[in-house]
Amino acid sequence: MNFAESAWSLLPPLLALTAAVVTRRVVPSLAIGILAGVILLGGGDWQASAQILWQKVSGLVWADGGLNSWNLYIVAFLLLLGMLTSLLSLSGATQAFADWAIARIQTARGARLTTVFLGVVIFIDDYFNSLAVGSVSRPITDKLRTSRAKLAYLLDSTAAPMCVLMPVSSWGAYIIAVIGGILVSHQITDISPLHAFVAMIPMNFYAVFAIGLVIVTAIWPINLGAMKDSERRALEGDTGRVDASALADEQEPLANGHLLGLLVPIATLVFATVIGLVVTGAMAVLNAGDKLTALAALENTDVGLSLVIGGVIALAVAVMMLLRQRPTVKQLGRSFTLGAASMKGAIIVLFFAWCIGSVISDLKTGTYLASFVGDSMGTNWLPVLLFVLAGLMAFSTGTSWGTFGIMLPIAGDMAAATDLVMMLPYLAAVLAGSVFGDHCSPISDTTILSSTGAGCDHIEHVRTQLPYAVLVAIVSAVGYAVLGTSGSVMAGFFAASAVFTLVVWGLQRGVRDV
Repeated sequence: MNFAESAWSLLPPLLALTAAVVTRRVVPSLAIGILAGVILLGGGDWQASAQILWQKVSGLVWADGGLNSWNLYIVAFLLLLGMLTSLLSLSGATQAFADWAIARIQTARGARLTTVFLGVVIFIDDYFNSLAVGSVSRPITDKLRTSRAKLAYLLDSTAAPMCVLMPVSSWGAYIIAVIGGILVSHQITDISPLHAFVAMIPMNFYAVFAIGLVIVTAIWPINLGAMKDSERRALEGDTGRVDASALADEQEPLANGHLLGLLVPIATLVFATVIGLVVTGAMAVLNAGDKLTALAALENTDVGLSLVIGGVIALAVAVMMLLRQRPTVKQLGRSFTLGAASMKGAIIVLFFAWCIGSVISDLKTGTYLASFVGDSMGTNWLPVLLFVLAGLMAFSTGTSWGTFGIMLPIAGDMAAATDLVMMLPYLAAVLAGSVFGDHCSPISDTTILSSTGAGCDHIEHVRTQLPYAVLVAIVSAVGYAVLGTSGSVMAGFFAASAVFTLVVWGLQRGVRDV
């Protein structure tokens, strides 16, 4: 029996999501969803299901007759970043930076604003953003008693929203490539894919107002839902750090730690990664015999390889700077070991998340959800419908990129069948909904890496971020409802802005200034 593209395809993600919320244990919850999925794929035949399970597990490392380079590059980068963080701790540079920052940033508000600033500036890639900014910000937020849950929220809600708004990012390049195909298929030649992407920025209400709420939350300590408990514990001295993130700090720093010992390796990491993105993209274009342009390079860049290149070079720079403090071989070896071990939990969760993502993809859960887009609904509600449906799909599948691939062409077809003028608003609604669903999903790899970057318990991050994401989604839904009814992007944006302003005004009233 074929359970793909049916209501049964919703079972694995629903089981995984429910178990994660109830038990607050990610790996067993994902395992339940994976087992349910392979049983459905096997049609109830245990032998076939076992074979599919083996294919899914082995496919995480070996796929299409070769190594699964994307997965392995991401794992390698996590290990490199763990080792780099550990070396910076050993050198005393992390402590030196924290002391320097606290001498100038003396309030929790300053720590939050610093994190948001770094998150907004570093928009090359969401993985890189969450992990790199988290490594820099953790010592400051810990010292100034900001919870790891709040840090994870600041990281997650600046990473994906910034990446989805910026054309010069891994997300931007992917989206531009997809939009280009949609425009060609509908014979739209009066606007380029890049121009279309830029024009959609103010229409992406969720991303715009998610960043707005992050900035507001950084200025005022607005704590919603479970975040209240996390922040209260942080004020009492318990920031909520998880055991894995603490490993790299369990070593005595060397004497004479210096601020530059942190800034130079991190700056090297950023610079080398950017160079890697440009070089790998340019080589791919040239090897294909195509014309080399900046946009073509970004569309063809190898993000995983670029992250590894940046990580290796940054680690080498950190080691060379550390050698001036004359560490022993034992200290170096232990630091490398602790750093790599600190990423063990994140890597395990990622592997399970990738596995359930593959199972859900084969069950065509996203395609089943997309089938609910009907022609009978009034066109004025289509922006809201696309936003909600993309959110449900990204939440259920744990991937915004996968949702882009399925929903953007559908949105394009709907615009072509109704009103081509609404093409870009429909596409923007899909982008917004995808990021919203991704933010709420405990099986999303970007959510997992944000909790990793913050050193926060993953389920705590999901629980504490959810109220903020839902609040911005409500604001966005109002904007899309007005946009669909009026046909005016300006009217939709102003309506969403008005609701957002009222919400912020209500939230910040009576908030103690911190």
